[in-house]
Amino acid sequence: MALSAANTKAAVAADINVTPMIDVMLVLLIIFMIVTPAITAGIQATVPRAINPESAEEAEGEIRLGIDKDGKFFLDITAPNGHYTGMRFVNDGDLETKLRQLYNVRTVDKIMFLKADENLPYQRVQEAVEIARKAGVRVIGAISDQKQVRRRPEGS
Repeated sequence: MALSAANTKAAVAADINVTPMIDVMLVLLIIFMIVTPAITAGIQATVPRAINPESAEEAEGEIRLGIDKDGKFFLDITAPNGHYTGMRFVNDGDLETKLRQLYNVRTVDKIMFLKADENLPYQRVQEAVEIARKAGVRVIGAISDQKQVRRRPEGS
């Protein structure tokens, strides 16, 4: 018996088509390349470390003034709709005006939290404190990180 040409079928291709997977990976790569600089943008400061700081969660409506390693000011506020805005750059000349606008509407707490780079000259921190006082800030709290302390093993 001879096999006829009508009964033979083409061989099934067993190769995996990776083109769609490569397309997805390239799209993800592009997304991460665009998003990463936006995430790291803002204040770049190494905060001084304290041995026993009190741990406190950030409350809604707090105003935080950041000073980065280059001495630039950043304001961190909660928007009126309750949405967190993140650190926003503020020119030296506009800082007092912005702080005055924020603290003029406050009736109870006139507290500002200050976060400054540890290698920043103290004169720059002092300038920020003076500007804040002129704008109506009554209490300034410092933000620091927990210093890592090595503990000796018991029995030593």
